Amino acid sequence: MTSYLSGFGNEHATEAVAGALPEGRNSPQRVPYGLYAEQLSGTAFTAPRRENRRSWLYRLRPSANHPAFRLAEQGLLHSGPFAEGAVSPNRLRWNPQPSPSKPTDFVDGLVTFAGNGGPTAGTGISIHLYAANRSMVDSVFFNADGELLLVPQKGALELFTELGKLHLPPGEIAVVPRGVRFRVELAEGDAAGYVCENHGASFRLPELGPIGSNGLANPRDFLTPVAAFEDVERPTRVRQKFNGRLWETTVDHSPLDVVAWHGNLAPYKYDLARFNTIGTVSFDHPDPSIFTVLTSPTDTPGTANCDFVIFPPRWMVAEETFRPPWFHRNVMSEFMGLIHGIYDAKEGGGFAPGGASLHNCMSAHGPDRHSYDQAVEARLAPHKIENTLAFMFESRSVIAPTAFAMESPTLQPDYDECWVGFEKARLPGAK
Repeated sequence: MTSYLSGFGNEHATEAVAGALPEGRNSPQRVPYGLYAEQLSGTAFTAPRRENRRSWLYRLRPSANHPAFRLAEQGLLHSGPFAEGAVSPNRLRWNPQPSPSKPTDFVDGLVTFAGNGGPTAGTGISIHLYAANRSMVDSVFFNADGELLLVPQKGALELFTELGKLHLPPGEIAVVPRGVRFRVELAEGDAAGYVCENHGASFRLPELGPIGSNGLANPRDFLTPVAAFEDVERPTRVRQKFNGRLWETTVDHSPLDVVAWHGNLAPYKYDLARFNTIGTVSFDHPDPSIFTVLTSPTDTPGTANCDFVIFPPRWMVAEETFRPPWFHRNVMSEFMGLIHGIYDAKEGGGFAPGGASLHNCMSAHGPDRHSYDQAVEARLAPHKIENTLAFMFESRSVIAPTAFAMESPTLQPDYDECWVGFEKARLPGAK
């Protein structure tokens, strides 16, 4: 049974072999057992203490021990610039992507769907979908362009990282920091899901403001792996994403060989079922920001590079209130996915688990006609929305779909029709 350390952003110390962690010094003259001390820095050395993220790793070999990287086959994975033509202001929605027809691992199965900014500018996000049907074997991957937020939709993943192992079924998420090497094995058959590659400030918990000291995601529910290492002496393919391109090299051993580590930069996972949903108990409809799990802030207070927002099972009790998401236009841009169930603003169909939608800046959207009619006629009594889990990557910058996404046969040409048929309001005395 895999063990985990608890607490978001906490300082942790863990060793897979007793005595492997140096006492009192991060980089002593002689590390126990002849291990090599290496610091992994996720922020600049001089970042403020509250922002600084780094961990000390004690490993069998230094990670610098590798041949030169060479350009690899790119596939459909990339990052900005995303200007592959005029960015459409239209509302867009996609059916789920098909499963691969040939053996495909996690990296080969990554397809870039949309994004903004890029790794060079250090802002924005790249949004990818993945579909895989085989485990990575004698192969590891890392991303130099940003941290990776993984959102499984189908099939559990086993993440073997330098700092330990994470079991990740649908309904949970994981974040792998920039630069951390990992391998993805499939726990069961096929796997599919979503990835947000964050080029900006690292994800953290949002401020609670007037909510107070409790609510939303609790720090103690974020789990970090304990140290676990591989001592494998055989060729291993190492792939990295650097400045939007894939590069690779081969080493003669597994680089997942960290015997001990301590610090506050590590992969972590979170069970979305532990999210403490906040909502109204009187009337009206709070903004969806109350469902924010993680945020990547910018220099503009309250305006995110990316918010990760979920729409989980929850009680609805508001009086005299239209309960589904209302019609709105937003300065932020919204990319949505569905993990399972039916989204309560699209009960008329068309938004399927594994699918996606994109509503860009000031794009008018809201419930479809079926959901609207049901909501305005509903008898308002307390009821629970169950068996659903949708999410949103929300960004302050326009999210541009890739040419692949715009040319995909899964793009729904009739998405606009879900808003057809709304009758004109009838004013007193009007003809």
